[in-house]
Amino acid sequence: MDAALSGVHPRRVMRVTLLGTGTSTGVPGIACECHVCRSTDPRDNRLRSSALLEWRDGTTILIDAGFDCRQQLLRTRTRRLDAVIQTHAHADHSMGLDELRIFNFRQRRAVPVLGNAETLRQLRRTFWYVFEPTQYEEGKPKLDLSEIEGEFEVAGKRGLAVPILHGSLPILGFRFGDFAYVTDALIVPDESRRLLRGVDTLVVNALREEPHPTHQTLADAVAVVEDIRPRQAYATHVGHWLSAQDIDERTPSGMSSAHDGMVLEFAE
Repeated sequence: MDAALSGVHPRRVMRVTLLGTGTSTGVPGIACECHVCRSTDPRDNRLRSSALLEWRDGTTILIDAGFDCRQQLLRTRTRRLDAVIQTHAHADHSMGLDELRIFNFRQRRAVPVLGNAETLRQLRRTFWYVFEPTQYEEGKPKLDLSEIEGEFEVAGKRGLAVPILHGSLPILGFRFGDFAYVTDALIVPDESRRLLRGVDTLVVNALREEPHPTHQTLADAVAVVEDIRPRQAYATHVGHWLSAQDIDERTPSGMSSAHDGMVLEFAE
């Protein structure tokens, strides 16, 4: 048995750790003195949004490798990485991909990185040095990019890529069995909501209360949750306009604030 999952329910499980639950600046923000950035509630310290999926057989999949990737994987003492699935290629979700070269060194193979076609196009441009000859080939990350849509399989695990819109940019949410993860959505289309119905737990973005051109408000997130009707929902990708307490007080029963380090477990 994988030591990282010792002590959990004896049935095979998938464990999800929310590595980060903050927006692109993180919370607290640099040089900010607002009430949330000065909060003493540990839930209001939010790294950039990311999640780690682990199975009892040792399979480990990362959702998004952002700026804080190294710090996050050190916190979880992650020793193995089988794949990365990218919601999209914006900096706060992808700039940690270079950090994954440590897994190349230790596992002696490229790390599979999955996303939609536009995400992969942007990653090839941002990380050009990965895909072109350079002066020192051994020191750079080795990433194996693969396009996904709909149902997909990675590292022996079956998932579902759920199309959503980040402003006008098509990006992906992900569903693995009873767990679904949606971040950076402005719009969750009706067809995608259908794909998400029946989940036990939904993690969904809620940036702030005021409208934003590319992200859901807290009210938008609540509306999505009330439509999909998971047993439990958690708000992620939260900016410094909302504290964890604010979210808990302003959401209905069955929905609350996510926080960095939160662990969720699911029977397979």
